[in-house]
Amino acid sequence: MATIETRTNDTGEKSYRVKVRLKGFPPQAATFERLTDARKWAASTESAIRENRHFKTAESKKHTFSEMVNRYVKDVLPGKPKQAVKQKQQLEWWAEKMGVYVLADITPALIVQYRDELASGETYRGTQRSGATVVRYMAALSHAFTIAVNEWGWLDDNPMRKVKKPKESRGRVRYLDDAERERFLAACKESSSKELYLCVILALSTGMRQAELMGLKWQDVNLKDGFIILHETKNGERRRVPLSGHGLELLKQHAKVRRLDTDLLFPGTIHANKPVSLRRPFENALQAAEITNFHWHDLRHCTASYLAMSGASLAEISEILGHKTLSMVKRYAHLSDGHVSSVVSRMNDKIFGGA
Repeated sequence: MATIETRTNDTGEKSYRVKVRLKGFPPQAATFERLTDARKWAASTESAIRENRHFKTAESKKHTFSEMVNRYVKDVLPGKPKQAVKQKQQLEWWAEKMGVYVLADITPALIVQYRDELASGETYRGTQRSGATVVRYMAALSHAFTIAVNEWGWLDDNPMRKVKKPKESRGRVRYLDDAERERFLAACKESSSKELYLCVILALSTGMRQAELMGLKWQDVNLKDGFIILHETKNGERRRVPLSGHGLELLKQHAKVRRLDTDLLFPGTIHANKPVSLRRPFENALQAAEITNFHWHDLRHCTASYLAMSGASLAEISEILGHKTLSMVKRYAHLSDGHVSSVVSRMNDKIFGGA
């Protein structure tokens, strides 16, 4: 309950000291020059305490958005080494826009304002940010808010819960057709980079990501039995990658001239403990082969597409590529329509063949 005490100073001016006491909560007090203001504060404060709003918002008024980001980068990101660099960059973008605000003033409407600015902005390549990119920026921000709510007690609730995510476009499926593949591989053979052709063949034949491929060490390669063990993968699980055919033969030849000053399969010429850079040779080979709209990661799409067109099931493709769920490989389902049709045809022949 609230009590208001009238005070008079030496000059005869009055003030009103308000105290709000509710069982189970620490007392709150404030002083006002006008009685009407004192009554309004008493009513709103008592209401906020009863609704469990008053004390939880106190911390949010003490800390700025920049403080939250800095603490998250310092205390939380070290435990996420694979995402640390990228998420630090994403959170710093938000901090540049909202850093000076105290957390109590970070509203869903404010986040929406900068979400839209983010979506309309350009990447360093001069292209507009995709919906998927904006979603990743929002995910990094949302987790920082969640930690501030659940572990630090700096916020009452995560404002991101009321912010709508932009729609993501369907997953890109770009693969080389037979003619493109022949031209591209021929260009890779002619490249000034002696590693390019082998790396492209391994990428196509195994579906390994670029980071997985360039991080390979000789102790992870079994040329006798034909497999590679990937210890560091995107989903955090070890993966056994089978080697066979042309890729295996090329790798055996590569092993005969391996460098002894590094464990890397594809070390750089200047820094032996850093992987070789194939960006420029890759781009030059694409240009020579007259292939457009193709990136290194699309080699992985090629693997998945060729597997689908060869009759592999989505479960088999998922296992080979190292996906935890089938959702990531469903984009290739349409490429296996012919295989599915033949399966259905064989089933019908077996069931109704004698009808």
